Amino acid sequence: MVDVKKPKIAYFSMEVGLENSIKTYAGGLGILAGDILKSFADREVPVVGVSLIHNQGYFEQEITNGRQDEFYSFWNPRDKMIEVPERISVNIQGRNVNVRTWLYELKGRTGFSVPIYFLDTWGINFGRYWDEDITSRLYGGDHAYHRITQEAILGMGGKRMLDKLGFEIETYHINEGHPALLLLELLKEFNSADKVKEKCVFTTHTPLMAGHDSFSYHDITDVLKNELPLGIQEYAGYNRFNMTELAMKLSRYVNAVSKKHGKVMGFMFPGVNIDYITNGVHSYTWTSEEMKKVYDEIVPEWRLDPVNLNQLKHIKCTDEIFNAHQVSKNKLFEFIKENYGVNLDPSILTICFARRAATYKRADLIFHNINELKRIGKNKIQLIFAGKAHPQDNTGKDLIARLLNNINDLNNDIKAVYLENYNIDQAKLLTSGADLWLNTPLRPREASGTSGMKAAHNGVPSFSVLDGWWIEGHKEGITGWSIGPEPFENRIVETSNSEDADDMYRKLKDIIIPTFYDNQKLWKEIMLNSIAENASYFNTERVVKEYCTKAYNL
Repeated sequence: MVDVKKPKIAYFSMEVGLENSIKTYAGGLGILAGDILKSFADREVPVVGVSLIHNQGYFEQEITNGRQDEFYSFWNPRDKMIEVPERISVNIQGRNVNVRTWLYELKGRTGFSVPIYFLDTWGINFGRYWDEDITSRLYGGDHAYHRITQEAILGMGGKRMLDKLGFEIETYHINEGHPALLLLELLKEFNSADKVKEKCVFTTHTPLMAGHDSFSYHDITDVLKNELPLGIQEYAGYNRFNMTELAMKLSRYVNAVSKKHGKVMGFMFPGVNIDYITNGVHSYTWTSEEMKKVYDEIVPEWRLDPVNLNQLKHIKCTDEIFNAHQVSKNKLFEFIKENYGVNLDPSILTICFARRAATYKRADLIFHNINELKRIGKNKIQLIFAGKAHPQDNTGKDLIARLLNNINDLNNDIKAVYLENYNIDQAKLLTSGADLWLNTPLRPREASGTSGMKAAHNGVPSFSVLDGWWIEGHKEGITGWSIGPEPFENRIVETSNSEDADDMYRKLKDIIIPTFYDNQKLWKEIMLNSIAENASYFNTERVVKEYCTKAYNL
């Protein structure tokens, strides 16, 4: 039984990634939300989570004839959650849409429980398929109606459900703009923007304008005609209804997710006081079983607080870390052989790129000059790729097709493989089994990034463009290596693919490959440094501490 008097903070997020079989996440935003909620539970922070059930999840990816295909399948929340008897409704286009709730209790390391409530409309709006379909697929439709209705169920419905269950919330945390419609409920409740602002904090996750939901007032009025308070344009924007602007203007605290991201957001939204709390990952979730054994033996306090991993730099344990990594590498290769029939060589430097297939992430940058790549890497490197493109993102799908063509063009001079259906379980294998984590976004479009943090927890150094978190985590030749020039720009500008690719090839040829093969002692030290310097800091234990002091005043 949930003690509704205990939680004082409500954490709203469109997606929450907890485990593979719970299909309530698409990618980085959801995984981060799940990791933060896990650290809330570990630190016994009085939080309740609010999200949506997506009855068919995001999508399953298949590669067919060199292209991404999508398919969907239903899953049963009853396998993981408990249905809550209370129901609420949200008025959509003048009709009441019924909303059901599921409870997932997230247990922390001390047994402390964080309740997470997932809302859905499926199976309880009989005869109205369009209402039942609202929560059927995560990001399943880009048209305004689908996005607005989903966000209304999350924000407005989530607030009403918490009220009906008896929660007395002191702070509402709006994670990205999707849940910002809960502010409409608060405006109606308090009839005072100042009082609403006292109760809300907001985290923004992208420097790309396309990532900030905005709608025409025709569309927002059509869907929420009976729910919009008068004068909402003052807070949501006069030309379009902007979810980010609404959240920023009605929150007492606003943060970006890295130092660089904070600067970029300051240019995008002048006049708004934007702090930053750099992202992290849940250490226990993303550390391999092999590496956990090493940490438990040498610095067992890491389980209580991963900052203790910093002690490793004073302890000579590079061999133990390297040996644990080799076990993880073999596990990854066995998975690839079993599922893709590709035999990778555990003695060869293995580079992994696994991110959402968006063009700005430039997964194909390493193929910018494929002949040069072959000359440098033949029999010296192996490549692993993974990632999904949004179902409506044809340029992302084209990127995957180019990658597959590039892999074929390598003609086994360099072994390479693209893994289908990237998910939590695959991410664990890749971030622990790769030797080098590659990240090549167009600056300054990477708000933070967390995949390299997961890799660092397993002693895998990053080779990355200086953007997002890597600006803070990078020490050249110590925790990994940079790609391209220093990150001086604070606005979205064009970046030279040729300049970045040339620098990548040069460092691979002159520094990284020679170090891996000819100076194993130094390579092992870099592995250890990635743990001691990066994993000890870029974790959600530290993130939650910062939210508690900066945002929640706990």
